[in-house]
Amino acid sequence: MMHRLLLTLCLAFLWAFAGTAQAQQGPLRIEITEGVIEPLPFAVPGFQPETAEAATLANDIARVVAQDLSGTGLFREIPATAFISTVSDFNAPVQYADWKAINSQALVTGAVNVQGNTLAVKFRLYDVFSGAELGTGLQFTGTTDGWRRMAHKVADAVYSRITGEGGYFDSRVVYVSETGPKDDRKKRLAIMDYDGANVQYLTDSSSIVLAPRFSPTGDRVLYTSYETGFPRIYVLDVGSVSRRVLESAEGTMSFAPRFSPSGQTVVFSLTQGGNTDIYTMDIASGQSVRLTSAPSIETAPSFSPDGSRIVFESDRSGTQQLYIMPATGGEAQRISFGEGRYGTPVWSPRGDLIAFTKQNKGRFHIGVMRLDGSEERLLTASFLDEGPTWAPNGRVIMFSRETQGAGGSSRLYSVDITGRNLRPVPTPEGGSDPSWSPLQK
Repeated sequence: MMHRLLLTLCLAFLWAFAGTAQAQQGPLRIEITEGVIEPLPFAVPGFQPETAEAATLANDIARVVAQDLSGTGLFREIPATAFISTVSDFNAPVQYADWKAINSQALVTGAVNVQGNTLAVKFRLYDVFSGAELGTGLQFTGTTDGWRRMAHKVADAVYSRITGEGGYFDSRVVYVSETGPKDDRKKRLAIMDYDGANVQYLTDSSSIVLAPRFSPTGDRVLYTSYETGFPRIYVLDVGSVSRRVLESAEGTMSFAPRFSPSGQTVVFSLTQGGNTDIYTMDIASGQSVRLTSAPSIETAPSFSPDGSRIVFESDRSGTQQLYIMPATGGEAQRISFGEGRYGTPVWSPRGDLIAFTKQNKGRFHIGVMRLDGSEERLLTASFLDEGPTWAPNGRVIMFSRETQGAGGSSRLYSVDITGRNLRPVPTPEGGSDPSWSPLQK
């Protein structure tokens, strides 16, 4: 029943490292090994308002659903001007012939109900060519001021139903918002939806802030601040915007923090006596453990999803390279061996890849490699690309790109792990150091 729809999308889904994709219904299983074809055509007629108060939101929600899907590069929306028929009743039978005639392979319909401040959104997904609904419709309930989240949830459900992959639209990104010239740039922490909407500022621009990192539950953010004149690590509660410092010994500098998968431990770099090593700290007790002791610079640590290992960058070999060691410390294995220098490694939430920044021959790249360093793939190239962060499903990477020149600015971009679909992420000001949250609860 679903074979034609799923086959088309799976072929469009060239994940160079994906292995296989499997239909959620039926026995189809396809190896993804070559070429990309055209994105899958889909249609999203305006959602139906079930109350007068829902009229505007119904249209807005449908537009965000369509934008989410189109933004992946895997889907192509058929414009409303091409429609032969429309959907005026959520429960009416679908006129499959009309949608097939305009080559729509997937059809998403929906209805929106508003009662006071309560918003309910329901939807259905249809395989046009087989003439069948893909599973049963779902409903999401929230508040009217959270309507964009409801739209993202619908898009996540559609994306997952067709591709078999987890969604990533109902997520947020914390980043450094930047304004002003390079020699007097103001930086403050900001948080937004994954697509750049609903920007909120978490700090002011009175001091330099760097490297914000979400907790595994998305309720806290680690970051480095220079407000005392030296780098120190803070933990900020996103809901209350309250914070506290992670204390370190006098005369030391701490930076580049990340949470462990449990959220109870922080891994970070600490400079003391001219040497920079990697430490972990129990957040509750404040007790620290030193993991490295080489006479070199060890920094940018990142835990594996299961918490058993840490990837980090070090110049112990004479150049900046990537290493993996046990989470308790011990012998480290070098995994990067290509030309140039490697930094800012981040473990994929799927556990299969490491994203990194690479500098070689005057150019910066965002790349991915296997855990043993094999199958290195460079996804971007520019004057300055850096700081990758993974989408919750491990299929898209966001990073910052700086333009050349004295007046150059920094902006956020996203790219999928094949190097396709490079897109700017809209922010009201310049942006750098993004960190992607898990899916919201």
